[in-house]
Amino acid sequence: MIKPMLATRWPLPFDDPGWWFEVKWDGFRFIASDDGVVSRNGNDLAGRFPDVGRWSIPTGVVLDGELIAPDETGRSDFSRLQGSMGARGSGLVGMVFDVLAWDGESIVDNPLEKRWERLDALALPGNLIQSERLRGRGLAVWAGVETEGLEGMVAKRSGSHYRPGRRSPDWRKIVHRRTARVVVGGYLPGSGSRLKTLGSVLIGVHTTSGFEWLGAVGSGFSARDLTALHDALGQMERPKPPFVDVTGVPRGAVWVEPTLVIRIEYASVTAQGRLRAPVFIAVDPVAPHMVTAEAEFGIG
Repeated sequence: MIKPMLATRWPLPFDDPGWWFEVKWDGFRFIASDDGVVSRNGNDLAGRFPDVGRWSIPTGVVLDGELIAPDETGRSDFSRLQGSMGARGSGLVGMVFDVLAWDGESIVDNPLEKRWERLDALALPGNLIQSERLRGRGLAVWAGVETEGLEGMVAKRSGSHYRPGRRSPDWRKIVHRRTARVVVGGYLPGSGSRLKTLGSVLIGVHTTSGFEWLGAVGSGFSARDLTALHDALGQMERPKPPFVDVTGVPRGAVWVEPTLVIRIEYASVTAQGRLRAPVFIAVDPVAPHMVTAEAEFGIG
């Protein structure tokens, strides 16, 4: 197995003729060969996704890519991908962006463009698609990411070599993060270094059905934030949950009056109405009744 090369995080999109830019797909990273398809951690993906087991990879070739589940608009949907485990005919696609071996020989030390020449020469089966790339025009790619609501983009240095298993500065990932205001409806007590404060806050938003739970936010807090929030929420506790449905809420939750509004950033909203990877930004002074699903997320 060749371990996948990893990208370093980069704060902002940019233009540069010495770099190539492509969409960052939201799925499971894979390494594929005629011996099988494995995840970033070496787990067998063909066993989890039957469609992947039918991929026809040319003998002696090793491919690097992202397994995705496109929605009706063609965007990768991580929730749909998770829901397709064990299912056949789920429409999964392998977005291929590199080739690491050719005729049974490693080509990771070849420059990026030389590896892509090999990739361009491959006749990939229909369920494997080559990821498009654009040289120099990162801001144009980023504009498409924002317009289509994609996960982000990856910048790759021209002429760079593939470094298996390493997080290299030759690849930069720029993640598209969205922001929203949400209302705190509870919290989970902390443990370890947070024993005297809190572990996470439980957040929700007002909908036509009532106050709906969106998930838990446990990152982005400074030590001062944790202390201030713990003190404030301790004065707002109530015996019953403010959410209309607490299915999926972790055990041990402490409920509070839904009056505190915070601003967060997040990756996406799942099909189940949960926020992926929410991170705390700040307390927001807006009135809680103003924080609606329509206003914050464009949904009813």
